[in-house]
Amino acid sequence: MDAEQTIAEIERLERIFAEPDNRPLSPSDFLAANRRHDEMLAHSPWFRLSQRYGVCCRGEAKGRFRMEG
Repeated sequence: MDAEQTIAEIERLERIFAEPDNRPLSPSDFLAANRRHDEMLAHSPWFRLSQRYGVCCRGEAKGRFRMEG
């Protein structure tokens, strides 16, 4: 394999991976996004207060998700 062909294949792969992922989000995607959100806000007193008193309830235990695609 020559260098030009290798470079062309790498460029083709870069174009493929640069395309946005348009697959629908799965329930595990929602759970992961919610977990990252919770970790990011874990030190916020307002967030902890809302979690403690159920002001921000997602209903994940009931099969619903806070975020919608």
